[in-house]
Amino acid sequence: MKLSVSHYNFDPTAKVQLIISYFASLMELINLDAFRRYYNTHIFPELQRTERLRKRLLTLIFLSALIIFLILTISAYLGVVLISLFLIMPITFYIFYLGYQIQKFRQTFKPRIVGLILDFMNEQLNFTNLSYDPRQMIPKLLFQQSNIFTTPAQYYVGEDFIKGMVGEMPFALSELVVRDMSSMTNKLQDVFEGVFLHAIFAEEDTQGTIVVWPRKRKHFLTKSIKEFNFQGGVNVDHEINDPFFREHFLVYATEDTHVQGILSEPMQDALGRYVEITGKDIYLSFIDRNIFTAISEERDLLEPSIFTSNIHFDLIREFYFDIMLVLKIVEDFDQTH
Repeated sequence: MKLSVSHYNFDPTAKVQLIISYFASLMELINLDAFRRYYNTHIFPELQRTERLRKRLLTLIFLSALIIFLILTISAYLGVVLISLFLIMPITFYIFYLGYQIQKFRQTFKPRIVGLILDFMNEQLNFTNLSYDPRQMIPKLLFQQSNIFTTPAQYYVGEDFIKGMVGEMPFALSELVVRDMSSMTNKLQDVFEGVFLHAIFAEEDTQGTIVVWPRKRKHFLTKSIKEFNFQGGVNVDHEINDPFFREHFLVYATEDTHVQGILSEPMQDALGRYVEITGKDIYLSFIDRNIFTAISEERDLLEPSIFTSNIHFDLIREFYFDIMLVLKIVEDFDQTH
């Protein structure tokens, strides 16, 4: 689907029509009806099993809290301070044990469900070799080499590593939280929190470097822009034909870069629609054949609940939808080049 540039001049009706048309095209990729059938036959039984584990854990938590409360209350009522002091250490260790059990539940829930989702995606036409590792992440050096964020990244943690192929493009992504030390306050400050993706162009002759930053984040990116200027990057907004894209993004490139050949008009259009629909900040860079994409996301995707049931199709569909939105950017690159 290709929308004309004029669709970005929104009135309420036009915006609704854009959302409908965008998601209609996305639904072709997502194949939601097939996913619901797969959910019923494969994911729902697994959710039922994890639900039994959650209920047992919840029962343990409430019984433990009740017993600890009764013991401390009786000790305080009897005025036996020595008993209360004696119980502090084992109670503390037991609370840590409960915390460990909660964390263990969360760490086992996501790999099982994500693995099933990726099995389904592997059966779709444009995806192959998808795999998941809950503890692995995009390497810190690769994050720094993207030219998107200039940071020593003193705090760098990540999880939920997914890799595979979209069309002819290999990719890897993970959730990241990156912070560095503020020179003003000597405290950690946010650099990036969200999904970071690395993919590789199929064309071997792709050359040059482009960095695309959200224009509204410009005042937070002064260091990164200056560093790219030092490397020979210059502003090339004048080479961007899409008015919406030019309004919402800063585009810098080195002199040896064919901007239109890499950041094509269909790609500008697709990214513009993605931003307008999701409201997320998107950062991109192209270094020869390497594509780096950072998408802001403050939520921990598919984080299971302890106190409420996780047997909800909407919960699984939301995670599936979030992953497919990210991978649709990769697919758009694959299809427009």
